[in-house]
Amino acid sequence: MQIVIQADAAAVAEYGAAVFIRQLQQQPASVLGLATGSTPVALYQRLIRAYQQGEISFRQVKTFNLDEYLGLAGSHPQSYRYFMQQQLFKHIDIPATATAVPDGMAADPIAACEHYEQQIAAAGGIDLQLLGLGRNGHIGFNEPSSGLRSRTRIKTLTQDTIKDNARFFQPGEYQPHLSLTMGIGTILDARKVILLATGKAKAQAVKAMIEGPLSASCPASALQLHQQALVVLDEEAASELSQLEFYRHIERENASLLARLGRS
Repeated sequence: MQIVIQADAAAVAEYGAAVFIRQLQQQPASVLGLATGSTPVALYQRLIRAYQQGEISFRQVKTFNLDEYLGLAGSHPQSYRYFMQQQLFKHIDIPATATAVPDGMAADPIAACEHYEQQIAAAGGIDLQLLGLGRNGHIGFNEPSSGLRSRTRIKTLTQDTIKDNARFFQPGEYQPHLSLTMGIGTILDARKVILLATGKAKAQAVKAMIEGPLSASCPASALQLHQQALVVLDEEAASELSQLEFYRHIERENASLLARLGRS
């Protein structure tokens, strides 16, 4: 893992957006894996500005979202399809047919998961995958105990995740307890992965992901196996890392090396 520590959440979003902007400038027909939740919103806002300013285009891009609630239509305000439409897709020049989100209303959700894997493969695989981090270490909706080689499938949400997400639903409104999610194996197949984590509430999960053992009890620890995994943290999310200053030293040395090679 490459560990980058920024001052605050705004700086994390700016750093992450720069990674995506560079990806699209170098490879305009990239296949992007996208995520929902509060952390990516500022990153998407920066990408929208970059598009509006002519820095990047999404005309040749294909996207695959990590997950979706089982039982919510894409038009539901709490669905992840709706989230992506509001937060990114309607503001950029990406064709609607190039944006894939698992189908929460599929008549046969098991078959829909298999089809999603086939779609990713047919697109040539994901070039750059964006991830957030749950307080229990989940990535996508891969909750603790998820298989480290799992593929897109139906997943039961933990009570903690349901509680965390309850704030997005109105009192008495139906809140799904099942989801469709890319598996950990699917995520690890991406050529590059970037995970953003901010805030003190994520600090324990960050420590388990980076310094803990490779374990299904912390699904994000699987990123230890990835050759190009970039983890971008703010100071609060990084606050419980025992080797904090060493990570800062490594990043300074990496930046110096890239500068000498003209790749900064």
